[in-house]
Order: sequence, then structure tokens, then C-alpha cells
Amino acid sequence: MSPDEATHIVCPHCDAINRIPAGKPAREAKCGQCHRALFDGHPAEVTGERLQKHIRSNDIPVVVDFWAPWCGPCRMMAPAYERAASQMEPRARLLKLNTENDPAAAAHYHIQAIPTLMIFRNGQVADRVSGAMDERRLQQWIMSYTH
Repeated sequence: MSPDEATHIVCPHCDAINRIPAGKPAREAKCGQCHRALFDGHPAEVTGERLQKHIRSNDIPVVVDFWAPWCGPCRMMAPAYERAASQMEPRARLLKLNTENDPAAAAHYHIQAIPTLMIFRNGQVADRVSGAMDERRLQQWIMSYTH
């Protein structure tokens, strides 16, 4: 990345698209619209509509956990996914989509088992995995898609 390039990051709170100039620490960046931290170390809960904006507009990989509250493996993996968000940000954006609240989004991505994790890069699906992962495997999987 040249010194005049910027990274586009979607705010996990208000969905505004922000430009982080090259050389500025992304972990310290705040949203130009809502003034909250762009990276707070937690996965953001999104709907299908919000997910589309994150997939299209983030210059970093977007990792999505498709889950449901009644799913035992989803609840088991939740703490590892939370810790992965604190470790992987700002190299990746971690999101959660509750398939119970947004079955249309789950259908759009052909989610047939939960948890299903998907990584999007440059607006496209880069990889998907069904089933819970432990923290180490989850972080290794995400790291394989970051630069």
C-alpha cells in the first residue's frame, strides 16, 4: 500500500464507510459519523442487509458466524469467536448473524447447518466451514485469509 492509499472500513455500529489513511493505526480509528471505535474487539451482530454493506465495502476480510440461540455448538464456540475478534482486529472484521432473526439471509447463503462460518474477501465468499471450531483453529483459519 502506498502512503497515499487508505483502507475502507465499515463501522460496526452505524455502518458508515470510513477511510483509514495508510500509516494511521487502525486499532485507534474512530467512525467519522458516530465517533465510536471502528474496532472494539467484539464481533458485531448484523442482519442480512447490514452484512451486504460490510461484505461490499470493507477492504479487510469479513468473517461471519451464522448461528442461532438454541444451537449448543454455537453457544460453545461463542467465547472463542469473541476472543478471535479481539485478536484478529483490525486485520479482519468478525460479525455474527442470528439465523433465527434473519432466515432470508441464511437461505441466501445456503446455510444448512449451524454454526457455519464464512470468510468474504473483495465482496466474494473465500471460504466456508460448518461446525464449531476451537479458538486456535479459528484464528489459524482467519489468519490464512489476512495479509
